[in-house]
Amino acid sequence: MRMVLLGPPGAGKGTQAIRLAERLKLPHISTGDLLRENVKNNTDLGKEAKGYMEKGLLVPDELVAKMLAMRFRQPDTKKGFILDGYPRNLAQAQTLDDLLNGVKMALDLVAYLDSSEAVIIQRLSGRRVCSGCGANFHVKNMPPKAEGICDNCGANLYQRSDDNEETVMVRLQVYQKEAASLIKYYQDQCRLARFNADLDPGIVLNQIIESAKARNDSLKV
Repeated sequence: MRMVLLGPPGAGKGTQAIRLAERLKLPHISTGDLLRENVKNNTDLGKEAKGYMEKGLLVPDELVAKMLAMRFRQPDTKKGFILDGYPRNLAQAQTLDDLLNGVKMALDLVAYLDSSEAVIIQRLSGRRVCSGCGANFHVKNMPPKAEGICDNCGANLYQRSDDNEETVMVRLQVYQKEAASLIKYYQDQCRLARFNADLDPGIVLNQIIESAKARNDSLKV
C-alpha cells in the first residue's frame, strides 16, 4: 500500500500518517524529516540543503525530489509507505509519479483530509512544538504532561510564529489556490478519497484504513 496524505494545514496529516504507519506496519516518509535527517547526517544532499536553509531560502524541489528518490530505493518501502508533506502542488505530484515510475511503483490511494476553517484555526493556534525533537502538542487537544515541556525529550515547547489566526487564514488561501489543480490531478487518476478531518482522529483513521483495504485486498491491519 502506497499512500499519500493531502489536506490543508491543521487537518491532521502528520498525526494520521504516524498512526497509519503504526497500524499498517509501513514506513512513514515525511519530507521535513528527510531534510532534517540528511542535514544531521551531513550527506551530500544534506550539505546542499543546509546551504539554502542557512540563507533563509526554501530548499529547491529538485533537491527534495532527489532525497525522495533515494528513500524510495530503500528496502523497507517495497511493501509500501505513508507519504506526508509531499506533494504540495501539481508540479510536485507529477515529479512524484516520475520518481515512483523509476522504481516501478505507483500510488494506491491519495487520502484528502478535508477540514473546516474554524477547526483548522483552533488546532493551529493551540499547537505547540518541541524545540528539541520537533514533536507536536496542543494546549487543549493534546497537552503535555508538564506545561511547556516536551513529554519525549524534556525540551521547551514553543508556538510557531505562523500559528496565529491572521497568518493561518493567509496560509489557507494560498493552500486552496495550489491544491485545486492537485486535487483534480488525483481525481482524474481515480486515486483520491476524501475524509472529513473535523471528526475524531480515531474515526478518520479507521475510515482511511477501510478505504485502503478496498483498494488493496491483500492489506493486513
